[in-house]
Amino acid sequence: MLIAGFPAGAWGTNCYVVAPAAGEECVIIDPGHQAAQGVEETLKKHRLKPVAVVLTHGHIDHVASVVPVCGAHGVPAWIHPADRYMMSDPEKALGRSIGMPLMGELTVGEPDDVHELADGAALKLAGMDFSVAHAPGHTKGSVTFRTPETSEIPSVFFSGDLLFAGSIGRTDLPGGDMAEMLESLTRVVLPLDNSTVVLSGHGPQTTIGQERATNPYLRQVASGLGSETQAPRRGM
Repeated sequence: MLIAGFPAGAWGTNCYVVAPAAGEECVIIDPGHQAAQGVEETLKKHRLKPVAVVLTHGHIDHVASVVPVCGAHGVPAWIHPADRYMMSDPEKALGRSIGMPLMGELTVGEPDDVHELADGAALKLAGMDFSVAHAPGHTKGSVTFRTPETSEIPSVFFSGDLLFAGSIGRTDLPGGDMAEMLESLTRVVLPLDNSTVVLSGHGPQTTIGQERATNPYLRQVASGLGSETQAPRRGM
């Protein structure tokens, strides 16, 4: 599997381009603020043809380049229905007043073709399998994507802003909920194998085993404690 990732825009949001190998079809995950150029450079470098854009959630730092990327390649975007409104109304998602400038008056909206994601969905895109898990907490429509483990490569977990190296996503924006975040960590993350590679929406790569041992929030839910942890949280 080929995975090319790069941090994009003002928020340093990780955008990923995933393909079975160079020269084949690919999936683009979370093309956020100012990600379009990086996407095009990655496609050209690896001779890739996009078939879809998939989104872990609807915050503007993850979806700002969806319209130009989908439009340039004539591909659909996939998003959970609870976050779909954010593509056209990012101010509401951030608790801002409608009409206030947002990062230099970004052009926002939906691409021509939008498909909705559901918990437990099995996506087959570009010859690859992705399992979808609804994981609210950062937003109501946050999801994760996971590839299957094989004898040659571990499973890869695209966690969005659910789980970071050493931290989790913030829950203080509209739609955020700490109790839902802890439930999602318990239900979605804890059952994963320690070898699972975690590629998150911000920051460096990690593994489930590393986070199980060191992440205070994951240790908290593993021990069955409540919401006492006060370690810093990340994300927009």
